[in-house]
Formats: sequence, C-alpha cells, structure tokens
Amino acid sequence: MRYTMTLQAVDALGADSAPTAILDRVSLVLDAFDGPGRLTLAQVVRSTGLPRSSAHRMLERLVSMRWLRRDGRDYELGMRLVELGSLAVHQDRLHAAAMPLLHELYRVTGFVVHLGILDGPDVVYMEKIGGRLAAAVPTRVGGRRRAETTAIGQALLAFGSPKSSGYALPHLARIRESGVAFETGNGLPGFSCLAAPIGPIGRAVAAVSICAPSKALRLDHVSAAPVRMAAAAIWRGIDGGSLSVTPTLQRRHLLRNMPTAAGA
Repeated sequence: MRYTMTLQAVDALGADSAPTAILDRVSLVLDAFDGPGRLTLAQVVRSTGLPRSSAHRMLERLVSMRWLRRDGRDYELGMRLVELGSLAVHQDRLHAAAMPLLHELYRVTGFVVHLGILDGPDVVYMEKIGGRLAAAVPTRVGGRRRAETTAIGQALLAFGSPKSSGYALPHLARIRESGVAFETGNGLPGFSCLAAPIGPIGRAVAAVSICAPSKALRLDHVSAAPVRMAAAAIWRGIDGGSLSVTPTLQRRHLLRNMPTAAGA
C-alpha cells in the first residue's frame, strides 16, 4: 500500500525523531516513483511537498547508494532496489511454493498465468508467466490494479478477511459458492480471466488466474478445473511446510497461433 504520510506530519515529528523523520522522507521520495517512467526533480518536489533543496540532496544521496539512477535530469529506480525486490520475492514462501505449479498451469493451458495478493483495495501481481502472449497483457510483476476489476482480485475479495469482504460486489456470494471468479473485458479489454483462491477452505491468502483473449478462453468449470487444482496444490505446499510441489495437472490443450493483441 502506498505510503500516505504528509510532509506536515513528517515535520511534526520534531528533532527528537530525526532518524524516523529521515526514513519518512526517504519513503516519500521513493513512493513518488510508484509508477512507470522517470521523474525530474521538479516532479519529485510536486509529488512529495519537500523543499527543492532537500529533495535534490536526498535524490543525489539515493543515487550514490544505487537506490535511484540518474540519467541527465531524470531519475528512476536503481538496481539496488531491483536486487532487494527480487531477493524478497524469492525468499517468499508463497512464491517458492507456487512457482512450479504456475509453470505447469501455463504448460497445461497455454494461457497467461498470474499470482496475486490483496493490498488494501488493490491486487498486487507477485508473478506473471505467459510466453509470447504475456507481452500483450498489460500487467507486470509488482504492478497493481483495483481488485474489483479483475478476476484474481474478485477471488481475493470473495474469500478474504471480513474487512475485504465488505466490498459491495453482488456476485461475491456466487464466487464463494462456485470457488472461482470470472472476468471478461472489464479490467483488460479484449481478454477474459478466470481465478481461484489459494488458502484454507473459505479463506484466501493469495489467488491464481489464467488470462487469454476472450474468444480463446471459455469461462466454464472445465476451464476452471486446472486453475482450482493449481491453487489447491500451492496451498498444500505452503500448509504442509514443504516447498517441494509435485505436478498434479493433466495437459488439457495448448493454445496455438495465439494472437498477440490485448481482467487477470
């Protein structure tokens, strides 16, 4: 979830909280880069509310630490953050348990496969696998979308905490009853997606989905079967304390001559 502390709140911390205030300012600056593209000093100042001189000093310090990278007047996230982010993902138990099943689900269906978790009102994509079709689906690892606009997000809302289940989506009850969520063209125009929750019965700690051009993916229980099997196998790998996941899916079909034009 994005950090939302205001500059006034940071300043109110006072001198006795200097280390905390510095961290808050660093968080403000880094949160400004929560999106595609590069930023100039002026854009960072507008986004954070920091004084121009303070923002410039912090940007240059972050560049020297490799947290940011500077190209002329433009700044972007640096390789150190990429390294730490990659390490965090690969240390994650859910991710480790899911990876073999995600690859197998892609092999079985030929469709783009996503792994996602709920963060506030958004679904955050932890993994995306899909060969050449993946480039046509406008999602990315670490990216986020409003949960209610995607199949994977709706599965998480339907089986999430009582707080997340408060979303006024009339079909959440149907998702809970069927165990799968479908979405056609809302979050990703031209694409249909099908998702299942990962977790104990009636709950979700994450969700997995398949996504393909709408004309190629039938939103029925035949298509849902391998997704539900993958979700159940991932949870067994986590709940059993073992990260060794045995393939359980049967090859159903592989998509061939898939168009490369573009929820999940």
